[in-house]
Amino acid sequence: MPKMSGAQALLESLEHQKVDTIFGILGGAILPVYDALCGNKKIRHILARHEQCAAHEAEGYARASGRAGVCMATSGPGATNLVTGIANAYMDSSPVVALTGQIPTCSVNSSYMIGRDAFQEADILGITTAITKYNYQPRSISEIPQMVTNAFHIATTGRPGPVLIDLPKNIQSNIDEVEFTNKPDIRSYKLPQPPNPTKISQATELLTKAERPILLVGGGTILANASDEIVKLSDLLTAPVTTTFMGKGAFPENHPLSLGSIGMHGNPAANRLIGEADVLLAIGTRFSDRATTNIDSFAPDAKKIQIDIDAAEINKNIEVDIAIIADAKESLKIILPAVSKKLKKGEGKTWTKRVKEAKEQLSPLLKENPHDIVPKTLLSELRKLLPQNGVITTEVGQNQMWSALYMQALQPRTFISSGGLGTMGFGFPAAIGAKVACPDRIVVDIAGDGSFIMSEQELACSVAEDIPVIAIVLNNGVLGMVAQWQRTLYDRRYNAINLGKTPDFVKLAEAYGAQGIRVDSIDTFKKAVKTAMINKVTTVIDVPIGSETDVVPFVPPGCGLPQQRGDY
Repeated sequence: MPKMSGAQALLESLEHQKVDTIFGILGGAILPVYDALCGNKKIRHILARHEQCAAHEAEGYARASGRAGVCMATSGPGATNLVTGIANAYMDSSPVVALTGQIPTCSVNSSYMIGRDAFQEADILGITTAITKYNYQPRSISEIPQMVTNAFHIATTGRPGPVLIDLPKNIQSNIDEVEFTNKPDIRSYKLPQPPNPTKISQATELLTKAERPILLVGGGTILANASDEIVKLSDLLTAPVTTTFMGKGAFPENHPLSLGSIGMHGNPAANRLIGEADVLLAIGTRFSDRATTNIDSFAPDAKKIQIDIDAAEINKNIEVDIAIIADAKESLKIILPAVSKKLKKGEGKTWTKRVKEAKEQLSPLLKENPHDIVPKTLLSELRKLLPQNGVITTEVGQNQMWSALYMQALQPRTFISSGGLGTMGFGFPAAIGAKVACPDRIVVDIAGDGSFIMSEQELACSVAEDIPVIAIVLNNGVLGMVAQWQRTLYDRRYNAINLGKTPDFVKLAEAYGAQGIRVDSIDTFKKAVKTAMINKVTTVIDVPIGSETDVVPFVPPGCGLPQQRGDY
């Protein structure tokens, strides 16, 4: 067995997992790993400007590529700064492996060790227990290869999620014999079982007899790479498809049977029709509150079938009639031929007519004014300019909901946003990570001014590391979503939402060495996007919009989907 330091063992173990990129910021407790990185030609290190953003960059990389993203930070504040990014990955089931430095288990004279509140010590294992699938702390060098193999296996299998490895500094520096392995060895960690044949048969029976079937597709479908099967099943049943926010892109939104997204700020056609369904097949979704709003009035007349890889999500929010606890792709591969065999041809014509009618009456894009510089028109024009495989990330707030409504996603892994945690500042670093994963594709962050300010320092990372992305800032000078709620639900009692005219986003971009463009019309917007797509430098496009522009329609708190308010 070869002898090497713990840091070298870590890097070689990462190479065994085919890791090609680490997003991170160094510090004293992780210095041995960074020293070992010197001269490493297989792993690229990208210097983030904040550890939270390093975690978001790793998640953007993971969600665009389908591979695990890796982030790294030092002990204490470096590790705790990762926490929000790790929590975001956990809520959205993203495979991320976080590496943190830690103070030594003991010093040379054994006077300091973990647990004595040494400089920059933080119990990151305890802190992240609730927001990781698992976390590790090696106490010997020989443990590192197995821990790394296990970490990647846990992060990427079953329901994906983040795993953390906390590395004491002396373990990084010491030298010992190391044996490498690519075989996971994890007690009590069980992979999903094949779909239950009885449940598959019951689901098939319901689907083939349904007169008004709807497919509700969540983010788990994208994680399972099951988009092709969804399209085939929809076409076979002539069943319309609506997605959750996290499922956006799992079904092409230019497909005749697409209803767009469901939920609080969902497409009215989707919200209306799901209440008329007699059978609802939910795939890879946890029925979150933002999707279902009032659970008591959600699809009240529908028999419900739920396919999910995580047994904990079954009946957690919505009671279902048939539960299939298995991988979405494997389940659909069995359901498709079974449905095809039982289905009677020529059925579903009345439902298809109703779906077409609802889309024509309620579709938001039909009421578009091509001359107004408003989010609806801007995003519709952006869709026309971008290639189908262009990657969209979003910040959090009104910009995010406008994107869900008006920015059609045509392929899986091309729409990346913070869903469960709703983390402001997510979009721009996620765009950087997505661009690293897909360097030949256009990557655009749709941002609000309030959210973009929270991670604008990553412009330095983008420029210095030559990662050209586009940020479109919908600039209304306020924290828009909070302002909308204060305007709508609190009788316009505005408080703590005014951002004013600072910063000047054009000058800010230029200060970092990026390109800044301000637009004042749809024509100048289109020209700016075309310029940004051609140039090989990060571009910030500042788009001033009205401070009282609302995201409409919306479902007020406590109301059900049919009680959606507002007009497009």
